[in-house]
Amino acid sequence: MNDTAVLLLAGGVGSRLNILVSRRAKPAVPFGGIYRIIDFTLSNIAKAGFTNVAVLTQYKPLSLMDHIGDGSAWDLAGRFRSIKILPPKTGEREWDWYKGTADAVRQNVNFIAAEGYKNVLILSGDHVYHMDYRSMLRFHLEHGAKVTISVLKVPWEETHQFGTAVVDEQYRIMDWEEKSPKSRSNLASMGVYIFDRDYLVGLLESSRDEDFGYNIVPKAVQEGTVFAYAFDGYWRDVGTLQAYWDANMDIVKTDSGLNPESWGTMTNLNATGIPYDRPPIKIARGSNVINSAVSPGCVISGKVENSVLSPGVVAEKGSSVKDSIIMHDTVIREGTSVERCIIDKYVLIGKESDIGRGDHTIANHVFPEHLNTGLTLIGKEAFIPDNVTIGTNCIIHSNVEAKDFPTRRISDGENLQETEVSQ
Repeated sequence: MNDTAVLLLAGGVGSRLNILVSRRAKPAVPFGGIYRIIDFTLSNIAKAGFTNVAVLTQYKPLSLMDHIGDGSAWDLAGRFRSIKILPPKTGEREWDWYKGTADAVRQNVNFIAAEGYKNVLILSGDHVYHMDYRSMLRFHLEHGAKVTISVLKVPWEETHQFGTAVVDEQYRIMDWEEKSPKSRSNLASMGVYIFDRDYLVGLLESSRDEDFGYNIVPKAVQEGTVFAYAFDGYWRDVGTLQAYWDANMDIVKTDSGLNPESWGTMTNLNATGIPYDRPPIKIARGSNVINSAVSPGCVISGKVENSVLSPGVVAEKGSSVKDSIIMHDTVIREGTSVERCIIDKYVLIGKESDIGRGDHTIANHVFPEHLNTGLTLIGKEAFIPDNVTIGTNCIIHSNVEAKDFPTRRISDGENLQETEVSQ
């Protein structure tokens, strides 16, 4: 695999994940208890045996860079293996942000042009899936393709969210529609591309096109030999809060097809908060854990049902956690009920509180497009005092304290932010 360069695009803002990405890049968001979203793509790369990887970062990259480290967690460090972090280039007058996926690759074209690579594998760092890229590469070479795009069938009502391929019987792409409201195909792009290296460099150098889906792929379909590689395994774009919650809930479903453990998904066990040095799970007498993923270091004295708990979560006696994602070292005090919540790291929820229940039809007042399905979101290091009721489709921002609560009730669809201190 030494003749294939791998570019992993991990610089997107991921704004639809709201406060989950206020302090971190989207690929660095925790997932499934002990993982981060980017772990799935990195594990696929490692298992395929690729040895030359570049990660293109941009938005709030520090936690992502800390997580990746030197790449040794995925066996990407050594004399003949490497993973490089490539930030945006600095312009003469101002920071030169990537303007799109193709622009990001163009700004780092020296990485793929400097060595004797024959192919370029371009990936996204914000999808949850398990895939053998070697099979796709063989398909690409056997068909003499200039470009190969991995696709999977999606429900027709979802096609407007994707680039879709119209193919012939040999899966040659005859036409490409990017997020069309009336797509003629339900073969959707997974954001996995293989390019002939010289062809890709030529495309990038001959134009200033900014995006693969809108610009580069349609041009390649007209000019070159482009094929679709059919994938039929588990794949999910976790770009919205609902999709992120759905994918986490798939962890505890036996028939979902999502099984990071059996996939051999790797993570950085030396990173802060990962269960490398955590004690065993403690489940107290009289507690009840039903159909949940519970990580090392958790202490359960209440009821946990259909939920995903990261390392160090504490659920005290009489508490109830249902249909929720609880991240590292969050504490849920005695008698508190949490339902359909996504709770970030280091949150403390006081006693006898009721979080996440209410009228699901009332969308969030500020971000109705982000929260409208009955989830409630609590940011990192928030402190929720005792005897508080927080409804559904609510956002409690990071670092809020007891003084920030105007009342002990936050109604459905409301937002609570940290109170500014007057000077």
